[in-house]
Amino acid sequence: MLLAIIVALVKLLVLFAVLMLIVAYGTLAERKVSGHIQDRLGPMYCGPHALLQPFADGLKLFFKEDIVASKSDKFLYFLAPTIAIIPAILAIGVIPFGESITLFGHKINLVITDINVAVLYLLAVSSFSVYAIVFGGWSANSKYPLLGGLRSAAQFISYELILGLSIMGVLMIVGSFSLVDIVHYQKNMWLVAYQPLAFILYMVAATAELNRLPFDLPEAESELVGGYHTEYSSMKFAMFFLGEYANMAVTSAVAVCLFLGGWYSPVSFLAWVPGPIWFLIKIVAVFFFLLWVRWTYPRFRYDQLMGFSWKYLLPLTLLNIVATGGVMLFLQGGI
Repeated sequence: MLLAIIVALVKLLVLFAVLMLIVAYGTLAERKVSGHIQDRLGPMYCGPHALLQPFADGLKLFFKEDIVASKSDKFLYFLAPTIAIIPAILAIGVIPFGESITLFGHKINLVITDINVAVLYLLAVSSFSVYAIVFGGWSANSKYPLLGGLRSAAQFISYELILGLSIMGVLMIVGSFSLVDIVHYQKNMWLVAYQPLAFILYMVAATAELNRLPFDLPEAESELVGGYHTEYSSMKFAMFFLGEYANMAVTSAVAVCLFLGGWYSPVSFLAWVPGPIWFLIKIVAVFFFLLWVRWTYPRFRYDQLMGFSWKYLLPLTLLNIVATGGVMLFLQGGI
């Protein structure tokens, strides 16, 4: 029992360290990708090719003056940035990043805990992220953050529905809510081949959940200054920043588990590469796609944002569920 607890704690610390590393260099990748898309180099001078830039940014934010809005609700004002990163930390507990390894005669599964309702757990945990934005927007007692918080709440309700329904086809095919079972099902064929529309819908809804362009209406610098984090500075602002990139990493990991074969190699002759390496490569690929989209497409108007969800994405998700059920029934000889 004690050994199992120690192993779980070690795995949690390793995953947390990897998550923070992805977050740190995700911020650098954001600036590099945006630079190259805009035909410039991006950061170059803080270490070789700016490899030390994330640490410089962290030190700068740590030592910046911490300004507190005088008429804010102090409890929620300080709570909001604190809980911004919590959903990502809670989510990594059920994400499998490999099969298993044997150390000192003990078999160690490369997942902290494999629960049979992992997908439901992830949907429940992800819903916490909106509280950080709403609390931050309302508690600052300022009109621009309040508008950003209200926008985020409406946007989250609309696209959380699409996100949940988009993965129903995967659950119907696999017949399990366990992420480990879903990855094992994809040993010979990734589920994106069976559910291409669901994958597209998932990525669109996930982009909206992350408040990334073209769905960044809660921030919308041209309209709301900075949206929900306008009145935040120093490390409280950094916590919002960390939460955004940590949630991007977790969203990418979930997409890999649900649609892109998890830790399995895309081609048989490269099966000798360790599973966790493939898992990390796929996460980086999805992460890069999120960066690419941000610096390619313009922002929606708010009416377009809401109409896109309810008029187009929702019917498509329902159609995908019905089509998946029909095909499964046909293949089982029920039609």
